[in-house]
Amino acid sequence: MDLRIFYALLLTLMPITELRLGLPIAVTYALDHGVSIILVFSLVVLLNILLIFFIFWFLDTLHHVLMNFSVYRKGFDIFLNRFQRKVNKFEKRYETIGFLALILLVAVPLPGTGAWTGSLLAWLLGLERKKSILSIAIGVIIAGILVLLGTLGFIKLVF
Repeated sequence: MDLRIFYALLLTLMPITELRLGLPIAVTYALDHGVSIILVFSLVVLLNILLIFFIFWFLDTLHHVLMNFSVYRKGFDIFLNRFQRKVNKFEKRYETIGFLALILLVAVPLPGTGAWTGSLLAWLLGLERKKSILSIAIGVIIAGILVLLGTLGFIKLVF
């Protein structure tokens, strides 16, 4: 059994890789096994969008419980200190262009700019939840399209 599709979906859920690494693996799996690229694309993008709801749920509920444990609290503080530059940079953009800034942040197909980052920023800044979810989802779709086009272009170039 080929586990690439399982790995692709698992990578799609991970904070740094998300669909930026999961989608290319899923696309190569689809091409090798005659599976519809649209189906695989839709599955990976949908999974990444559903992840937004999990992230907000985690931050709203479990995060507060875990903050009672010093190991988690110290780790989160270290992460937050490193993350603060992104927050500051985003706040300046957000003041000018609003939720478009959140879409653009998530849409850039680079590690550390996806649904995890967008959700955490929206949560930290207390942005309106429904608009944030919509903005992040739009950014995920755009990132998915860019990664898909890049993957297909790279495959054609190499093969």
